[in-house]
Amino acid sequence: MIDSSLSSLGAKVVVAASSDENHPPENIIDGNTKTFWMSTGMFPQEFIIRFAEPKKISAVTVDSYNVKHLKIEKNTSQNASQFESVTEKEFEHTEGHLQSNAISLNGSSATHLRFIITTGYDHFVSVHRVNVQN
Repeated sequence: MIDSSLSSLGAKVVVAASSDENHPPENIIDGNTKTFWMSTGMFPQEFIIRFAEPKKISAVTVDSYNVKHLKIEKNTSQNASQFESVTEKEFEHTEGHLQSNAISLNGSSATHLRFIITTGYDHFVSVHRVNVQN
């Protein structure tokens, strides 16, 4: 099952490396690909999503633009610290349309997911939606 809106399930973006008032981090979890979070032009960029309770996750889908390399880390504590690496993915460059990447997390249990964008295809990247598959 894919959640159309993580925010409606009590998830929150608790950390974001940058913020633009017109494109706030909360847009990542609103379920709408027309809204987005935009970076400030330096790397790495990161954001952390906290779930209301520990969640078993088989995969995440990330809809983005200009992201080149993404690392995903997780933890199961109440604090957004002491993360362990889950996976990394190189995204293909797409010109004029969103990148949509389904990334397996192999049934990982997590309270927090940290997404680290290490490089981009441009100075600025945007993340439009993150969906979680149970």
